[in-house]
Amino acid sequence: MKQLCFATNNAHKIKEVAFSLGGAFEILTLAEIGCMDELPETTGTIPGNSRQKARYVTDHFEIDCFADDSGLEVDALNGEPGVDTAYYSGSRDHAKNMAFLLSKLDGVTDRRARFRSVITLIQNGNEHQFEGIVEGRIATEIHGAEGFGYDPIFIPEGYDQTFGELSMEIKNSMSHRAKAVRALVEFLT
Repeated sequence: MKQLCFATNNAHKIKEVAFSLGGAFEILTLAEIGCMDELPETTGTIPGNSRQKARYVTDHFEIDCFADDSGLEVDALNGEPGVDTAYYSGSRDHAKNMAFLLSKLDGVTDRRARFRSVITLIQNGNEHQFEGIVEGRIATEIHGAEGFGYDPIFIPEGYDQTFGELSMEIKNSMSHRAKAVRALVEFLT
């Protein structure tokens, strides 16, 4: 079985990706390769941050890996929070980030948004990027407790429930990360 490091410390992302891979690959976490470093994310773009994290792990730990960076882009906020999604409120606290976003959208009727994920794979020294996007809209209040991050306020196109209300199976059939992972898996297989 092929081993790849997924360059993240986020247990929710690891769970989602492992689910999407269906056991086709052995995914090693940063902890399993001995990486306790905070990976750099200083490029100012989602593709750039994905590349920067993958390159860091490959250069410092000499292992093939893939890294993702994701963001929520809200049309009425000119694409915010975007690359700053995880720290939008100035904190990594999901509840604070959702509350901050909802307050910025108070009274706004155009609530169109999308989740974007870019995965960078570095394998045998070669770099490849894969993107996944899911369109939707921002709810007016929090609904559901499934998932993580902004899931309880993001309603994917074609649904009337948030990612926080949908099962992991449904979410993974359409999520931005799942789409990027599918492209990664298709490439690898």
